[in-house]
Amino acid sequence: MNKSVYSIVLSDDVIRQVDNLAYREGTSRSNMINRILAEYVSYVTPEQRMRDIFSNAARVVEEMEQLQLMLRPTDTHMALKSALRYKYNPTVKYSVELYRSGDALGELRVTMRTQSRSLIEALNGFFALWAAVEKSSIGALPSCSIGDGKYTRVLYQTANASGDLLGQAIIDYVTVLDRCMKLYFASLSEGTDCQSEIVRIYREYQNNHKLLV
Repeated sequence: MNKSVYSIVLSDDVIRQVDNLAYREGTSRSNMINRILAEYVSYVTPEQRMRDIFSNAARVVEEMEQLQLMLRPTDTHMALKSALRYKYNPTVKYSVELYRSGDALGELRVTMRTQSRSLIEALNGFFALWAAVEKSSIGALPSCSIGDGKYTRVLYQTANASGDLLGQAIIDYVTVLDRCMKLYFASLSEGTDCQSEIVRIYREYQNNHKLLV
């Protein structure tokens, strides 16, 4: 959606109220005015669609124990965390960024704050396995990157899907990824092989969810 600069005259008192609302919502004055006008004329902006997606995703997370919200979602970003039962009890961070336009819905970034070389290598091992499982299950490798204990994957658009469904679909994907990561690290501690179980879990997720991202 294109944006242009317009010159309008507004009451100082109105602007103060708009600024207060923008501050509470964590957005700018221009975005707040644009949102108010769009709602008044019943136009769904890309920002409104993203808010709908994240609002539902946040509601889903609030009812879970596995994942926790790190910060209140903005128009374009959401951050989640999960505790990993492994050496030093590290925290895994899941960052979701939504795109305003384009073929992709957004991207997921998975990171962990650690200086441990062994932990970073273990993360890289899991991400490589995860990418291989997705490729074998989907039939193609999703656009992703792996490096230095970090994983980035594109989230794909689904035509005509509502914000509620997309919010649920994002959390469903993060949940199954997090579950398999915990299984992988538990198997490292126990010296067992979990690859076949991760494949089973992923394909169960794939078969039981109509909307995949």
